[in-house]
Amino acid sequence: MLKDARREELITALAQRIEQAGMVAPAILFLETFKPLAFLGAQLVWLAQPFLTLGLKETDVRDLAQLIEDEDGVEALIARLEASQSEKT
Repeated sequence: MLKDARREELITALAQRIEQAGMVAPAILFLETFKPLAFLGAQLVWLAQPFLTLGLKETDVRDLAQLIEDEDGVEALIARLEASQSEKT
């Protein structure tokens, strides 16, 4: 389980990357659509961890998997993305 401070740090970093890529609306759509499968997706992240660590720190990959496993974490990321999108309009 992620500590609250690390969870917020990860959500902020992910939201910023998504915003910089200009993919806020597609990301929200993807997360909302596949929310019921989030646990399965997290398991795939765990499985792919050796390959994902080539471009990311190992702790970041583990934390990302834990964030996705937690339904509240996915909801918090969606809420952050929606808030950032409404601020721009």
